[in-house]
Amino acid sequence: MRIIVAGGDGFCGWPTALHLSKQGHEVTIVDNLARRKIDDELRSNSVTPIASLEERVAKWKEITGKEIKTFIGDLNHYDFLREVFRQTEPEAFVHFAEQRSAPYSMIDREHAVYTQSNNVIGNLNVLYAIKEMAPDCHLIKLGTMGEYGTPNIDIEEGYIEIEHNGRKDTLPYPKQPGSFYHLSKVHDSHNIMFACKIWGIRATDLNQGIVYGLHTEDTQLDPVLYNRVDYDGVFGTALNRFINQAAIGHDITVYGSGGQTRAFLNIEDTVRCVEIAAENPADRGEFRVFNQFTEWFTVNELAERVQKIAKEEGFNTEVQKIENPRIENEDHYYHAKNTKLRDLGLEPHLLTDDVIRDILNVAVENKDRIIKENVLPSITWK
Repeated sequence: MRIIVAGGDGFCGWPTALHLSKQGHEVTIVDNLARRKIDDELRSNSVTPIASLEERVAKWKEITGKEIKTFIGDLNHYDFLREVFRQTEPEAFVHFAEQRSAPYSMIDREHAVYTQSNNVIGNLNVLYAIKEMAPDCHLIKLGTMGEYGTPNIDIEEGYIEIEHNGRKDTLPYPKQPGSFYHLSKVHDSHNIMFACKIWGIRATDLNQGIVYGLHTEDTQLDPVLYNRVDYDGVFGTALNRFINQAAIGHDITVYGSGGQTRAFLNIEDTVRCVEIAAENPADRGEFRVFNQFTEWFTVNELAERVQKIAKEEGFNTEVQKIENPRIENEDHYYHAKNTKLRDLGLEPHLLTDDVIRDILNVAVENKDRIIKENVLPSITWK
């Protein structure tokens, strides 16, 4: 297939582009390199040194003989996007190209507006490009389990059957997003669903859990192909923050009570889920929703597991509860369905002690790159 991976320079997009290329697909990366610029803005970095996109794709071709085309530009620039579609004639469009940090979206008005305009307008442009340039192209859109929030009922995969006043209907599952970032993802989902209904677009919304892990088989082939690892209080997930805090002898800092429960997914499963979606496309006019995760944990469970592995590796670190900078339920019911991708062949990679140990070892090897003042939260919802 001819596949565009938008946001293909990012944490999820880069290994996905490599995996699809390895499977024989004709892959094109579209990226505006915004994530690298945000590192400069936040005076932060990746724990692992990351090569330029140009160096990355050149090394991939050198090792595998497979070419990945690149277009540097912004999905918000519609003339640019139409030209990409004209030159590549995509059969699938994998959309990672959005600002993905909840804390970043909560810094101030400017960052909230940027997040929503970048994400919502960019996605809307993609829908119009598919309609006008490649009407049979399958949109594979990365959403988030955070769209659902933490309801006191089971989370279904996109839709729920409701009975009200003696009548039944199947409706989109209610959304309770927790940040301006998560709200942008909800707006995307609504726009995609509407486009499928009126234009007959085929789309799969992948409501992805929190992704962890360092490498895939492909990124491990050479240091130039290494993926980024975020650890700061803005882009670093709880698991990454905890591991990197342990590596530099910092307390593991849990927000609030630590009872917050979230869905998780190994980066190796991220790339496989996208492959499964691409090879089993939605029907024309279908808006399909998959919950893309394999396990769920409380924040306390993650902290305790990291502390245990760190101590086994000779790092004595304590778990400290700090004031929660977010507005969220800290103790709640959480049970989400995730059967559709498994039914299509996903074989999960789970969060084992060895996975945590591998990430810790890489953090220790690169601990001189960890900026200590960045491991604590600096942004508040309040």
